[in-house]
Amino acid sequence: MTGLAAASCLLFWSPLAAEDAKRVVPESMVQVKQSFAPVVKRVAPAVVNVYVSRKVAQVVSPFANDPFFSRLFGDNFGIPRERVQNSLGSGVLVSKEGVVVTNNHVISGSGEAEITVALADGREFPAKLILKDEQTDLAVLRLEASNVEFPSIEFNDSDSLEVGDIVLAIGDPFGVGQTVTSGIVSALARTQVGISDYQFFIQTDAAINPGNSGGALVDMEGRLVGINTAIFSRTGGSLGIGFAIPSNMVGLVVQAALKGGKVQRPWFGASLQSVTSEIADSLGLDRPTGVLVKEINGNGPAGRAGLKAGDVITSVDGKPIKDPQAFQYRFVTKGVGGEVELALLRRGKAVKLAVPLIAAVEDPPRDARDLAGRNPLSGCKVANLSPAVAEELGMVEERQGVVVLEVKQNTPAAKIGVKRGDIISRLNEETIESVTHLVKVLDASTEGWLLAVERDGKIFNLAFRG
Repeated sequence: MTGLAAASCLLFWSPLAAEDAKRVVPESMVQVKQSFAPVVKRVAPAVVNVYVSRKVAQVVSPFANDPFFSRLFGDNFGIPRERVQNSLGSGVLVSKEGVVVTNNHVISGSGEAEITVALADGREFPAKLILKDEQTDLAVLRLEASNVEFPSIEFNDSDSLEVGDIVLAIGDPFGVGQTVTSGIVSALARTQVGISDYQFFIQTDAAINPGNSGGALVDMEGRLVGINTAIFSRTGGSLGIGFAIPSNMVGLVVQAALKGGKVQRPWFGASLQSVTSEIADSLGLDRPTGVLVKEINGNGPAGRAGLKAGDVITSVDGKPIKDPQAFQYRFVTKGVGGEVELALLRRGKAVKLAVPLIAAVEDPPRDARDLAGRNPLSGCKVANLSPAVAEELGMVEERQGVVVLEVKQNTPAAKIGVKRGDIISRLNEETIESVTHLVKVLDASTEGWLLAVERDGKIFNLAFRG
């Protein structure tokens, strides 16, 4: 990753090595028949199984499916009992001190979890979660062991990959045990996948199946180029279309974990959209290229650097971009500190701007809360709107208010259609200014609720009885 400083316990690959290494076509069948075994022997010990066990509450009732009792007593009518929920995924040791990176969805869930990591040699260690990042679907664990030196995998620069490069996927599909599959890089910069907030994936035809999540995608030098995270499948099995999070994004999250904090992402302060053929024609472009700037936060880094609505950004530090997701990935993986150079077209002329890489401010404090009780917003997680929260949600905001961060399934909020990114603008004729204000108005309502929700500039007015 450009600008990525090596942590003391991580081995990061230098991109200068890619310039020295030349890819050549095999000249004989002897070269073609070379085995992957030396690579596997080197990296397989660092690929682990991640076992997660948690106690979850379950309401048991012989009338659970009876609509009469559901209306009379609510959905939680019955006897509460605890049961143990287990899940299995893969992970990768990225330091000799026992730091493991995996997918967030492998370890996520309600209730306190016990995490156990099993190495390929049979050893097992309890693990502690030190960072989880829902936006990238990554989590970082630390094995609880002293005076143990663990096998680990060195990072490679994922930008050095090319379509057609041979890669290996290593993980534990279906819980059958560690498995190695081979394939090629089928595509790069896949952005329309819908897996996480940061859409920029390596696509491979190396077989990836359930249980492979969090496993390693490695190159022929045995270096980590990605974390396997999802597959496209109509059957639940591999169809030769798998996706991995690039190692440059993985490295950013791992470094944040080692520094003991959350992932700090640079603040841009502008909203973007793809350049369609129609937009390209209207701007006098010979083909669709780059991303169009829609709105600018005048107090954000992009606005202060001189970016204007209507500009078309074509590259980030020389890396071409084709859609907002690609821009977001390129910008975020620069990390906080220094500046980034944007190449853009403004009224047909080429312009370059330097945008400082600074973290978004969280003013006011987010005060995130889960709403519960008998009200239409029960099941929402809400927060005070700030530049930091707006940036996480892909919004351009210079206003106060309360925004929805998350909506749990099968809750009153989900049933009325509330979504992540919605702004709770009014409740019972009061303009909502903060989370504290929202909770106060909800608690005071007994006979009903008049709710106004803002989404994409439109106001939706809803009325509910108590």
